[in-house]
Amino acid sequence: MAKKSIIAREEKRERLVAKYAELRKQLKKEGRWEELDKLPRNSNPIRLHNRCKLTGRPKGYMRKFGLCRVKFREMALDGKIPGVTKASW
Repeated sequence: MAKKSIIAREEKRERLVAKYAELRKQLKKEGRWEELDKLPRNSNPIRLHNRCKLTGRPKGYMRKFGLCRVKFREMALDGKIPGVTKASW
């Protein structure tokens, strides 16, 4: 499990991105680069990093489910993810 501080930092970035999304879009459209530079750095969506919703693990992330590979496998084998079954042929 990731440290609580790292998870909290990522959540804070997500809130900043959502807060400044419209303003950033408008400033880019109008070409007002100086004002864009004055916005907080963490309001840029590029600085977000995908993390597992359950554990906060940054690697092995599966976008479709929002989980890391470890938790995805556990939940799939327990039948907690509808429509996902173990492949066999």
